[in-house]
Amino acid sequence: MTDFTATRARFRLPPNTIYLDGNSLGPLPRGAEAASRKVLFAEWGEMVITGWNRAGWMALPELLGDRIAGLIGAEAGHVMVGDTLSIRLFQALAAASAMTDRTVILTDRGNFPSDLYVAQGLVDHLKGGKELRIVDPEEIEANLTDKVGVLMLTEVDYRTGRLHDMAALTAKAHALGIVTVWDLAHSAGAIEVDLAGARADFAVGCTYKYLNGGPGSPAFIYVAPRHADSAETILNGWLGHAQPFAFEETYRPGPGISRMRVGTPAILQMRILEAALDAWDGVSMADVRAKSIALSDRFIAGVEAACPALTLASPRDPKQRGSQVSFRFAEGYAAMQALIARGVIGDFRAPDIMRFGFTPLYIGEAEVDAAVAHIAAVIDKGEYQKPEFQARQRVT
Repeated sequence: MTDFTATRARFRLPPNTIYLDGNSLGPLPRGAEAASRKVLFAEWGEMVITGWNRAGWMALPELLGDRIAGLIGAEAGHVMVGDTLSIRLFQALAAASAMTDRTVILTDRGNFPSDLYVAQGLVDHLKGGKELRIVDPEEIEANLTDKVGVLMLTEVDYRTGRLHDMAALTAKAHALGIVTVWDLAHSAGAIEVDLAGARADFAVGCTYKYLNGGPGSPAFIYVAPRHADSAETILNGWLGHAQPFAFEETYRPGPGISRMRVGTPAILQMRILEAALDAWDGVSMADVRAKSIALSDRFIAGVEAACPALTLASPRDPKQRGSQVSFRFAEGYAAMQALIARGVIGDFRAPDIMRFGFTPLYIGEAEVDAAVAHIAAVIDKGEYQKPEFQARQRVT
């Protein structure tokens, strides 16, 4: 049984703050400061370039990948950490597209826009060789046909929290000869994921949300074992070469997941991510999921009872919802700014979504109840109408 009192102590949470935005950026793990000092002074400062060997820097992408694999139901040795989520998605989507002669890449409007941008960029680059087809989330299954080559989905909708059934959709896709690419940005560390059990082909994700790796922390990519030694690399980076320090002029991809390396590992970020993953020691994802459902159900009931002006945008059935709850409100941006001023931090997604994330590692029932009371006060008292809450900031 996971001790969530103990996990809460593993984070440095701002005082007088109810943090419900871990679905956008996780809070600071307490181990990050010591990890930062170690990599800066004991490793970089003392070892300089010899740290690549002496401190084991070069092995970090695979080592961290294996730790993340345990949180997403992936086989050991098939997750690689590094670079950004957009780069990782491009790699996975391009490799998946190269595995089929079919022209259609199927996705939905619940995908984060940058996923769509990456897909459109690939389609445009192929100059008529592929077509990006975007449908409503509810229409994905009906659009799986033998014309589709790749199914690219974000498992949890970033706006509403709507949850796709990965196992069912992957099974139907495979029955039709379709290759699957899953974005786990709002899944990893939030819900139970079983990539191996679902037989997903490729998956990608970020580490700065529920995994708490810090702003801009590196992304990860998963390649199923059956594809690991044959997936086309597309972005032929130096460190993905079979023998990087042979300095050959011709690219030869490395074995397995190592071929998905691209650029030099961001060691400072990876050491912080390593410390962040320590916060998951002794944590059961089944316990996390059960507690998340309990907290989000409690939140929905409380907000609906106290704030009839807000409309639930997330699925009511927790089995169809990730670890976030979204409400629609015409003045949602201003209302969220008023909440933040009160110390309740969520975020806003255009045009009218107020979004709240539930991370049991550091959020409990007391925070949920207090947040509901603050939301009711902001709405009932019209605090959101104040001029200072109306001005749009660059990041919402």
